[in-house]
Amino acid sequence: MGKKKDIAIVGYGETPVVLRGGRSSYELAADVLDQILAATGLEKSEIDGIAVSETMSETSNPFWAVFLAEHLGLQTQWTQVNGLGGASTIAGIARAAAAIRDGQCRTVLVIASDAQSSYPPAEQGGQRWEFQYPVGLRGPTGVFGMLMHRYEHQHGLDYGALAKLAVTQRNHALLNPNASAKLKTPLTEQDYLSSKFVSTPLRVLDSVMVCDGANGVLVTSAENAARLGLKKAVYPVGYGEVSNYKVDDLTADITESGFTLAGPKALAQAGMSARDVRMFHPYDDFLIAILLQLEQIGFCERGKGSRFILDTDFSYRGDLPLNTGGGQISAGQPGLAGGGLNLVEAVRQMFGEAGERQVEDPRNAMVTGIGVIPFGKNWSVSNVLILEQ
Repeated sequence: MGKKKDIAIVGYGETPVVLRGGRSSYELAADVLDQILAATGLEKSEIDGIAVSETMSETSNPFWAVFLAEHLGLQTQWTQVNGLGGASTIAGIARAAAAIRDGQCRTVLVIASDAQSSYPPAEQGGQRWEFQYPVGLRGPTGVFGMLMHRYEHQHGLDYGALAKLAVTQRNHALLNPNASAKLKTPLTEQDYLSSKFVSTPLRVLDSVMVCDGANGVLVTSAENAARLGLKKAVYPVGYGEVSNYKVDDLTADITESGFTLAGPKALAQAGMSARDVRMFHPYDDFLIAILLQLEQIGFCERGKGSRFILDTDFSYRGDLPLNTGGGQISAGQPGLAGGGLNLVEAVRQMFGEAGERQVEDPRNAMVTGIGVIPFGKNWSVSNVLILEQ
């Protein structure tokens, strides 16, 4: 996107994250739009574009985006569906920015909504049945267990560092009224270390709990934001995205991801280094993913992630506040809701609306996404978005 501030995020909305709430993805998304319209004072007719993340609960619906726009009462000139899993929401911002610059639309609702815990989906996955099921390796927990084993073999892994991440995010979730009620329980490092193994060495507290929820932001040009009289805005100033990193290398190391390219690209566009990042809101389906992102984006050297975590204050009062809403691991993951939970928290912080967990001087934020978990490889999609005030 380049270091320019011609595109602005001017509003956000988020439902509470709930376990088996029984409401549909359509209903949850409507709540998000209502919040955005109330906060900005805009009429619905100002929105002429929509970028929708794919879901699990609506995965069999090939017309999901169009039906959702209809349910929300939106007549659009530009419609986008992003099927990048947890990378979808920040990818939607990048695509909305391009569409706005190209004159395809003027104001875009970037939204993700899923009710996966209420409406379980059909099974999905690549290379899963023929390779994973015969040996009992089902889904992402098995894959990430393998990934943790490999990293520990290469570099050693201090589980005290992962315990610190778990406790830091749980402490943030305790301050977040939208976090799942089931997860709003204090957590100690010993609680993490004593939790049961799901796919050794991965523990139950290493991973997310699938819930229901929705989140979204409103994107427009800075010029249009001024025309509309909108006073609050944050600006996307850097973006990088990689899908299928080293796809032709059938023996690629499973600890290597596209963040080695996407992170430096986003930072270069923003004219920043990792040291300049004020807040870090990484996609957190599993704790080990945070450690790998810290290394591969450039916050620390390869193999030094455990030490960096132990030496850094990630609390909302700290040097590098991390997932200040609790992240998906401690607030709950709203199905396949695009990774937007951490994005909305970053925007909330930069608007100065985070209440008792408000970060001092939230001048910029890095938000990341991870999408698609294949067998025998790293995750398939890595992307990085940098926001500035």
